[in-house]
Amino acid sequence: AQNGGNDDVAVVDDGEEPVAAPTTTTTKLSEAVNDEDHVRGDLKTAKVVMVEYSDFQCPYCERHHPTLEQVFDQYGDDIAWVYRHFPLSFHANAESAALASECAAEQGKFWEFADAMFDGQTGNLDGSAATASAFYTATAKDLGLNASKFESCVSSKKYQDKLDADMASGRASGVSGTPATFINGVLVTGSTGKSVGAAPASVFTSIIDAALAK
Repeated sequence: AQNGGNDDVAVVDDGEEPVAAPTTTTTKLSEAVNDEDHVRGDLKTAKVVMVEYSDFQCPYCERHHPTLEQVFDQYGDDIAWVYRHFPLSFHANAESAALASECAAEQGKFWEFADAMFDGQTGNLDGSAATASAFYTATAKDLGLNASKFESCVSSKKYQDKLDADMASGRASGVSGTPATFINGVLVTGSTGKSVGAAPASVFTSIIDAALAK
């Protein structure tokens, strides 16, 4: 599907090749990992860095996020995992979910909130704006966040600039759909040179193993 110049990456049954893919040949990460990023792991010890561009309402991202978690858990201190936002315009609640996750990050709970968004995507983020909003509030409560601070942050769209910056860096890196994964600054692609989207863990571990063997 297309909307506003963005492609929603659809993955065929084997999960290895996207149907829709970036229209640019750029496959290098345009914006280096920095202090504004959400990082799981330690960049100081990591020999491999994965950067995930994702959308909390994207069904392929829901499938992909646990795959990267599995990959991350496999390599210990050798790997770091970075999450960047790429909410697609035709996913009505994707941007509000991303903004809410930044408000959770303000209270030190980004990854827990992000995991909860994917875990509860069905029935919450694919519904009305009111349903999604109630889900953010309930998740914040479950995580022990300061409710008034969280709600104020969400309603003010405090981190819109952060989202816009992530989107811009994604586009500059050749991302037009989600999910898109970079390993050590290079977009993970299939045999056609297009983003693999939500691929099996083995696609990523083979690249990581090769990088660690160097």
